[in-house]
Amino acid sequence: MIAVALGVGFGLSYYALTDGRLFGAAQVGPWTAWPDVGSAAPNPYTRGHLTRVAGLQLGQSEGLQFTASTDSSGQPLTLACTYSVNGQTPLATFWTLVALDPDGANLARPGGDAAMRSTSLARPNDGSIAIHVGTRLMPRNWLELSGTGPFKLVLTLYDTTAFSGFSTAREAMPAIVRGDCA
Repeated sequence: MIAVALGVGFGLSYYALTDGRLFGAAQVGPWTAWPDVGSAAPNPYTRGHLTRVAGLQLGQSEGLQFTASTDSSGQPLTLACTYSVNGQTPLATFWTLVALDPDGANLARPGGDAAMRSTSLARPNDGSIAIHVGTRLMPRNWLELSGTGPFKLVLTLYDTTAFSGFSTAREAMPAIVRGDCA
């Protein structure tokens, strides 16, 4: 009985700190954020998540970080495929899009830009974005990556008020669409 209780307890704790959708994380399509990060008194699950990732986080008034490890259809992101990130971003003064390996290392091509920035993007008149992500040459806005294996995309919105009170029904996040795979 004790072994079952410990197994369930540790299993739920692991789930709460990694996925966390039921415990403080918010999900919009493939993107996941912890809106309570940076607040003066984050909930216990957010504190556990912060301890587990051991990274410096933005204050609540500074911005919000979204992470995606799957595309919009739920397939894991892999460097063997190309992707396009399309749609609208929430209102923010500035944003960056970066690709990281499972250990948190930046996968940008050596000598290339480390991240795609909102200020260096060619956009249509409606303000939407269309960014190609992958290791193979793509036209227009391209986040060029190197390496192999799985990766995650991190979209950081700086100076944003779009998610105060976090209502996923109000906000739209860009879709991640899988292209060709090698």
